[in-house]
Amino acid sequence: MTDVLIIGAGPSGAVSASFLAQKGYDVLVLERQQFPRFSIGESLLANSAQILHEAGMLDAVMQCNFQFKNGAAFVYGDRYTDFNFVDKVTEGSPFTFQVPRAEFDQVLANEAARYGAKVRYEVEITGVDVSGERPVVTCKNIDGSSETHRPRFVLDGSGFGRTLPRLLDLEKPSSFPTRAALFCHVKDNIVSGEFDRQKIRIGTNPTDRDIWSWLIPFSNGNCSLGIVATKEQHARYKGTNEERLWAMVAAEPTLRQLLSKAHSVRPVGEIVGYSANVKTLHGPGFALLGNAAEFLDPVFSSGVTIALYSAKLAAQTLDRQFRGETVNWKTDFAEPLLFGVETFRAFVSGWYDQSLQDVIFANNKDPKIHRMICSVLAGYVWDPTNPYNGPQSSRRLHALAQTCRNR
Repeated sequence: MTDVLIIGAGPSGAVSASFLAQKGYDVLVLERQQFPRFSIGESLLANSAQILHEAGMLDAVMQCNFQFKNGAAFVYGDRYTDFNFVDKVTEGSPFTFQVPRAEFDQVLANEAARYGAKVRYEVEITGVDVSGERPVVTCKNIDGSSETHRPRFVLDGSGFGRTLPRLLDLEKPSSFPTRAALFCHVKDNIVSGEFDRQKIRIGTNPTDRDIWSWLIPFSNGNCSLGIVATKEQHARYKGTNEERLWAMVAAEPTLRQLLSKAHSVRPVGEIVGYSANVKTLHGPGFALLGNAAEFLDPVFSSGVTIALYSAKLAAQTLDRQFRGETVNWKTDFAEPLLFGVETFRAFVSGWYDQSLQDVIFANNKDPKIHRMICSVLAGYVWDPTNPYNGPQSSRRLHALAQTCRNR
């Protein structure tokens, strides 16, 4: 009999499966797609490496020779500032990776299977009923046959598929404005030394500060390239997705110069209105992980970190529940998870209202505060000793921005 059915074999599904399988539970992972498959969200945060270590998966990831990442760089016109993850106030891994997700996600799913989880691909969840003593999950296989499962608990790690929010009517609108991202992979042909390949590059449009670009280097000489803007800002650029992307690159002169010899190596994709939220993170017999619950914005690469931390929290809570302890999913899972999510939310909002940009590009930074901000950017948003984490993060960030402006 299945103890835990996990929907999705992406990072949150694989990591929760790994934690639970190592505890001896019968874990079944059902994934709609066939792996490997393309996904964005390729720049990890240092806290992700920390959680992968705790899940027993870091060694397998390191063997893949992914691009080492030690921080983040921000560019606005002729201004440049960077954060090195070793220079943070929170203990934990000071490094991480920049990864083609197809390969990275496959490695994690394989590790979950190595620890004993059963991982099956091309299985679509068609229905979920949580009204009874056990959840009832119906699914359809690639050959058209149907199955019914009655696990003790269901974890939804379906990411942007958002399976349980759709099937259980849990979705609610995000508070963020609708934005869109154009993205692709490029052969960058950047001259050695012109670009710190150990950092993600976040570039700001010199005339529209809420338009920004990402450049994520891989170890194979390619980069993930993306431009984020509102739907209205994207609409100013005409033509194919490829033409629009490169026109927006050209509107950021330092990025245009950096990629002067680059060319795309996969079709340009577009995601519109990616921010999402839900009414609840848990219910009778189920909990939501990572992007299945909420996605904020790609600007600080928070997606995978939230996915992994939610997987860790859910596995810990579920283990205690299965061992007969009294658990409260609100106080043991949802509230601790949201402590960090709200920190990321404050920083995303601060990026777009430009208060965080004013902090990042300020002169004469206080070294101690710089380390606190670095901890947030490294993904250590669940550290209660950092004053820029938690419910007060927005107020403190805006006060810091005003101080920076006054200087």
